[in-house]
Amino acid sequence: MAHIAIPEGLPGISGGFAFRPETAKPMRELAHILLHEPNSLAPGERELIATYVSSQNDCYFCQTSHGAAAAAHLGDDEIVKRVKADFQHADISDKLKALLVIAGKVQQGGKHVTAEDVQNARDLGASDLEIHDTVLIAAAFCMYNRYVDGLGTWQPRDESMYAAMGKHLATEGYRKPSTENVEVA
Repeated sequence: MAHIAIPEGLPGISGGFAFRPETAKPMRELAHILLHEPNSLAPGERELIATYVSSQNDCYFCQTSHGAAAAAHLGDDEIVKRVKADFQHADISDKLKALLVIAGKVQQGGKHVTAEDVQNARDLGASDLEIHDTVLIAAAFCMYNRYVDGLGTWQPRDESMYAAMGKHLATEGYRKPSTENVEVA
């Protein structure tokens, strides 16, 4: 049961969004820009960053919904599991591994990111925009994760629901709910 009287039956962040739509709009827009809009990092890579940070924060709803979106983009749910478990040994680019190092340090605290971390990502081909967006995705997902968990939202364990959300997010993005009664960010 949620800590406040949010609408029942809405999983994760969607309950908070329904409770306060005026704050939901910019939060959804930020997620849409960071994860769905055109970018030199593929949407699946950006979803992996969101998934990894959410898994480090132990936010079940966010890591599962964004993991499903990453899997929908990449056509592979095993890569999502490998990134969450040990991204250094996952079958992803060295550039993405360097960006995940940065994301993991942001998750711990922004001051943990070092000039060497950034230079390593640059040396592996990351642009300043990709580094910026990685930091912002990680920071934003710390906020989203804490929002979901801090309100004590309902986080169902129905994997098919998350798969459907992931497909919607991969194709439609974040501006509209993923189903009639479910929103995610």
